[in-house]
Order: sequence, then structure tokens, then C-alpha cells
Amino acid sequence: MKRNIFFTVILLLVYLTGCQEPDELLPSISRAGINSIVATFPDGTGEFIGTVQEGSNEIIIPIPYFYPVSSDNRVTEEMISKMRVRANLDDNVTVNPPLLYMDLTKENVIFVKDQVGEIHEYIVRGEIRKSSECEIKEFKIPSLGLTGVINEATKTISLVAIGDLEPAIAEVTLSFHATISPDPREQALDYNNEVEFVVTAHDGVTQNVYTVKKEIPEKLPYGIRSGSAKLMFAKKLKADIGITVDHLTGGLAVAGDYIVLNTRGENSIYLDAKTGEKIGEIDLGSVKGNLTNFYNTADKAGNILICNLAPNDGAFKVWKLSDVSGSPELLIEWDGGVAVGRKISVQGDINGNAIITAPILSNGQQFARWTISDGNLSSQTPEIITMSGLAKGWTTNCDIVYTSGSDVNSDYFVASYSDNTFAWVDGTTNQVKQMLESISVNYIQNAVDFIEFNNAQYATVNWVNSFTWGAADMVWLLDVTTSSNFTGNLETGTCPAVVWETTRDTYGAKAVTPVVPNANGTGDVALKVSEDGFYLYLYFMFTNGYVVGYQFDCIDM
Repeated sequence: MKRNIFFTVILLLVYLTGCQEPDELLPSISRAGINSIVATFPDGTGEFIGTVQEGSNEIIIPIPYFYPVSSDNRVTEEMISKMRVRANLDDNVTVNPPLLYMDLTKENVIFVKDQVGEIHEYIVRGEIRKSSECEIKEFKIPSLGLTGVINEATKTISLVAIGDLEPAIAEVTLSFHATISPDPREQALDYNNEVEFVVTAHDGVTQNVYTVKKEIPEKLPYGIRSGSAKLMFAKKLKADIGITVDHLTGGLAVAGDYIVLNTRGENSIYLDAKTGEKIGEIDLGSVKGNLTNFYNTADKAGNILICNLAPNDGAFKVWKLSDVSGSPELLIEWDGGVAVGRKISVQGDINGNAIITAPILSNGQQFARWTISDGNLSSQTPEIITMSGLAKGWTTNCDIVYTSGSDVNSDYFVASYSDNTFAWVDGTTNQVKQMLESISVNYIQNAVDFIEFNNAQYATVNWVNSFTWGAADMVWLLDVTTSSNFTGNLETGTCPAVVWETTRDTYGAKAVTPVVPNANGTGDVALKVSEDGFYLYLYFMFTNGYVVGYQFDCIDM
């Protein structure tokens, strides 16, 4: 009897609870739901971001007085009277009316329905603003052979010099449209004593005062200064640089004061290495061709190397240019009958000692190696090096760089796909001695560079997304002075050798509107040290995306 009563109670409880209405799942915090509105010109150029003004319902989109900001092309109200706009919304948030175009000279009313169903009214408008930037980007005195070391935190510029300095004219790079007083470009000044300069932004209000002094700043005893990473520029290949062809820009070379971009079948374009502004083009003459100028790189002295794709374009060839004003000269011609030329790397100086490497494609774990001693190429026919230690090797995606330009037994680094790992190879045995854990095989590693800086050694490697989905397009900078930290996984952030990295999807093809996927999965990286040894520069490029420059320093401050 008791057992029957027990089951009756249970069934009654199930019935009662089963008839209850389900609770409505709502977020614990009510949010307005709109994070920003992005505006572009009708042709897709520009990207101007407006956010909700604190304490108001206004979303003001600031638009530069000149566009591009480096030009003297003034933005008029007529130009912003029909702007493409899109909203950055939280999940389950809607905006009405739907956004497509706006006249940003007027107040535009929108209604945002947040996650809890509340409706918020916002007023969206544009505002053409003069720049408030007022920095000294670069300070040089060519006649004295001096380049100032800029400490932006203290607004001091150090001239590394001993002895008296003659009064001299300086070359100064300022924030765009800023002015400087007194102007050292017009007036020869005495720098034996401290000199103060007032830099005024284009808005006529914002100012910075810099002090130039003759001194030798202290360096850290080792490596880069933590937190010194500074974005110098990020330029869209198509909208900002003017490269109109998709998929074919695959090589990046650092040549002195310039960055040289190689686009197959086109003349190479060179940019200012500090600002990313396009300076000019290199006439490649007969070397220009879809399979002929397939890729480029540069040695530490700024000599540019261009290679073709073999055997598709016949024998493998490498041309050299001494600088951006030079003409291609044939350096290497090798009819090896193997697939080679998607990447080449050079360590050292081809006018002194250098090692040039070119992965052999779809042929196990082999690469071609040429050596140059005292400016002389040892042979047109390379040594074929067979390495071991990777599970799969590579097919079309691989890059290899040595750690020395003169010692063929020095270690080297390999970034490749399909293993999709970053490998450190013993240069004596050609056996992988250490490698990082594999990262997602949906994306590609295919570019690496190595450099020594301030008693430390650094390597950089990329990760390329060739799809319209997923998240990758990253670059890492690793301290590889010792192998003890060369462990873990780049993708999960567990590699202790990493000293800096980009955020995902910030500079790749997916970051550009409209998205043109990087179907060839190509990109490049390069490292360079300033002549005075105070700065390390990291440059990288994602095809159909951006070319980017970052600066690091070793100043003890």
C-alpha cells in the first residue's frame, strides 16, 4: 500500500512540473547592443569608425580632413553625403532601418533592438576633423651621418655622437600635416646643446615638445624592450597601395629605406619603410612575367633577389638588384629539372658571404643551397640538402632560412605545410632537433625569417588563411636565442618563445571589404635591424590583404 502511495505522489509531481511554461532565457545584463558603425566611401576605400558617445545617444563618425591622410586631397561634405555604412552589433541585436548608405552631413536616426527586446534610439552623423597627431617620426642629419633615436615616452631624441657637431640642416618626418618650430629642415642648428622643437598638429591645438640632445642612450643588456611594439603602418594592398590584381602579390623584400612588393607579371612597387607610402616602381624589363618575377626577397645589405618558377618557366633563375633604382642582373641559372621557386631565402650579404636556399617542391624534404664567399658564387649548381624529422614534409608551401650567412653547418628554420609546424633543424646533421606542436591544418605556414638583435636571436613565422571562413592570418615573433623555450603550440598560445604576435584576422584578406579570399594561400615576412642597432623592424604581408610594418626597440627607459 505504501509503495502505491509513493508512486502516485511521483506521478503527480511529474504532471505538475510538466505543465509549467519554460523559463525565458535572457541575458543577465541589458546592453544597448551596438558597438560601432563603420563608414567607407562608396568605392569601398577608407574605413572610419564611430562609437557611442559617453553620456549621449550620438554616434559620431570622425572622418579625416584629408584622404588619404598622407595627401592634400581635402574631404568635402559632398564626398560624405553618400557613405556606405555597416554596424558592429552584439548577437541577437537588430537595427532599423537596415543600414546601407547614409548622408553623414546630416543627423541619421536609427533604432537598435537589444537582446532583451528594448529599443534604443541613436543619432548617427559624420564629422570632418583635422588631425590631432603631432609626432616626430624620424629625425636625421645626413651631413653628419646621424639618425636620432626617438624616445616617444619622454619626447627626447638622442643623437649618438662624440665630439663637436657643426650646425646642420636636418631631415624630419612628422605626423601628416603637422608643423614644427623652429623648422630644422630650413635652418641649420647647433646640436651640441639641447634643442627644443614644438610640433603642432593640423588641428592647430594639439602640441608635443621634443628635446634633441647629443648623447648615447642606454641599451638593455638583452633583446627587445617589452611593450615597445609600435605599429608604423598597415596598408591595404589594393585600396592604399594601388595593386589592382588579386592573388599574385606574394613576395616582400626590405631594401634599405624601402619595402619592395613583388606582384607576378607587374613591375615591383617600393614603399617607404617607415610610413608604408608608395614611392615608385622598379622597371623589371624582360624579367617581368607571370612565372618570371614569381617571388622576391632581400639580403641584410638590401640587395634584392627575384626568382622565377621552375620548371614551368624553364631553368631556375635568380636575378639581383643592388637597390630600387637598379636593373635586374642574372645571378643564378640552374636547370635542375625539379619544381622550385615558390620561395627563396638569403642569409648574409651577397656582396660578401651569403647562403641562399630554395625548397624543392613535392620531393620529400629537400632544398637547394647556394653559397657565396667574398662576393663570389661557389657554383651555379647548388648542393641538394636532404633533411629529416618532419612526418610529411611539404608540397608547395615551404620556406627555409639559415641562421648564418657563412656557416653551412649552422642551424636553420623551416616553416612548412602539410605538417604545419615550425621546425628548428640541426645544420650539421640536417635532422629536426626541435619543433613546435602542429597547428590547424586548415591554414598554412609558408614564410620565415631570422635575425640577430641586441645579443638575442629572433625568428618570425606566418599563418595564412586561404578561405572565406575560419580565423588565422597571424604572424609571430619568437626569441630563439636558445632552444629551451622552443616548445608548445603557437595556435593555443603555449609557446614560451613567443615575444609578440598579431591578433587573428586583422591584416589578412578577410580584413578587407569586399573579401577576396587569398586563394593561393600566400604571404611573406621579413626582419631588419636599424643601422644604429636600436630598432628591430618586422614587416609582413598577406596576399589580398595588408602590408604591415612594426617597430621594436632595445632602449633602456
